[in-house]
Amino acid sequence: MKSMLRVAAGATAMLAAMPLFSAPALAQPAAAEIDRIDRLVMADSDRLTAIFKDIHQNPELAFAETRTAGIVASELQALGFEVQTGIAETGVVGILRNGDGPVVMYRADMDANAVAEANDLPYKSTVRVTRDDGTEAPVAHMCGHDAHVTWMLGMARAMTQMKEAWSGTLVLVGQPAEEPITGAQAMIDAGMYETHGVPKPDYFIGIHTAPLPVGTVVSAPGPLMAGTDQVDILFKGIGGHGSMPQMTKDPVLMAALAVVEFQAIVSRTVTPQETAVLTVGSIQAGSDNNVIPATALLKANLRWYSEATRQQMLRGIKSVSEGLARTYGMPEDQMPDITMKGSSTPLVNDADLSARLGGTLSDVLGEDAVIQSFPPATGSEDVHLLLGPHTDVPFTLLVVGVADPAAYRQAVSEGKQFPFSAHNPNFMVDLKAIPEGARVATISVFDLMRPEAP
Repeated sequence: MKSMLRVAAGATAMLAAMPLFSAPALAQPAAAEIDRIDRLVMADSDRLTAIFKDIHQNPELAFAETRTAGIVASELQALGFEVQTGIAETGVVGILRNGDGPVVMYRADMDANAVAEANDLPYKSTVRVTRDDGTEAPVAHMCGHDAHVTWMLGMARAMTQMKEAWSGTLVLVGQPAEEPITGAQAMIDAGMYETHGVPKPDYFIGIHTAPLPVGTVVSAPGPLMAGTDQVDILFKGIGGHGSMPQMTKDPVLMAALAVVEFQAIVSRTVTPQETAVLTVGSIQAGSDNNVIPATALLKANLRWYSEATRQQMLRGIKSVSEGLARTYGMPEDQMPDITMKGSSTPLVNDADLSARLGGTLSDVLGEDAVIQSFPPATGSEDVHLLLGPHTDVPFTLLVVGVADPAAYRQAVSEGKQFPFSAHNPNFMVDLKAIPEGARVATISVFDLMRPEAP
């Protein structure tokens, strides 16, 4: 998402001082409908802020979002939605049928990051958990999924309060495990459509946070986010005493050299005109200073837009890894194990749907507040995989600013692009963004479900 935001930054320098909820006059009846949405969301602001703080203070990692899923299910049930739970362990779907009309699906992802929060907030996360591999990790919402859930719940309430003004079927999805890029596909594999009776949508919307000023929205057509793969590479060796390395075959050395050599895969085998990123995010090996371990694990991440580029990187990882293993004397039956984990194709926004919502939001927020054109980013998402076999459904991902406008202005004045970035310990959703995001979500969904909407 960073490259996307660099472009957006130039268009948002003037936005930090924008007043919120200052829509220009619209033709009737749209003006009355927007005014009603504003009033409903603002009346719900205190409740939504409390929900946000609660979820923020109690973050959960992928497929462990039991508490968060419970909040989503409880809130939607209270509003009259038909609720399905336990889809792919913690996934939740709420369906509200309100007569004839389009089926509009909306997703909020629920999982947090294994990052220790550095913000000094009264609702700061101090959660730590023991993971499946026995390691302990901090947990915090450093990507804004707590806001995503809150925005969806705010939109759900506003839409139920305006049922006489729209018609159709509203489908809300609380998705697990977006961070490892496995949750959307897991919900599809669990039979979200076939087993759990979710109707095929006519439109599908997602919303994500960004460190732009509160009041800013990105709605742009075409390729938005890169495809991605999560890849584990397990090097095997022969462990032994650190004082006698000649008696071992050191997998730590193999892994360390692989991290360096992987960088040449992109810089020397992929054409510079192609988007390609290969990052090693974790090296895990051994536990004692004087013991050479028997294995070393690398956790790598790929970003790409072309399948050919993806395959080039995967071939390079295999070639480098096996070459190093052979160089350091490992037999053919002890080559590194390469495990493919979460994966997603590039995210491409539907041109017509993006333009429609971008136009509506520009009318409401003002043209300067809505960014409708920029090049693709190297961040990734799996939201579009929730369509499963329904690849013909128009989909768009909106991006909503969550940075305090004053903090954004200060960052720009210091020569920074943004006051913080996603997955950073200082990532922070300004509380003014809670009603604003709920408002954007409600306007977007309502616009597609008004009786006069095409």
